[in-house]
Amino acid sequence: MDPNQPDGLRDRLENKKLEFSARLERITDNLRRGLESDSKERAIQLEDSEVVDALGNEARKELEKVSQALRRMDAGKYGLCSRCGSAIGAKRIEAYPYAGECIECATIKEATGARN
Repeated sequence: MDPNQPDGLRDRLENKKLEFSARLERITDNLRRGLESDSKERAIQLEDSEVVDALGNEARKELEKVSQALRRMDAGKYGLCSRCGSAIGAKRIEAYPYAGECIECATIKEATGARN
């Protein structure tokens, strides 16, 4: 591991990956359960399913970000911004270990509404 990376960073990322995978599995199981025959209950369940599906989509995105961070780590590119190539600040890495962009690029991306 790169001596500039905080101790246990890979473990933190692997644990996050397991956490998001487990969350996604619970969400998927929730979506697969049957609907009630009562029309009012069914309507409530369908509404709930939309919310749960949105949570699943978010979990999938976060899981992919963690996987990308692990791939960058394996390729020796972890901690470098995927947009500008600058180093991602240590405080950002500590707070958000699967960040793929420096704070400046992430801020610009958010302000412009850019995707990936």
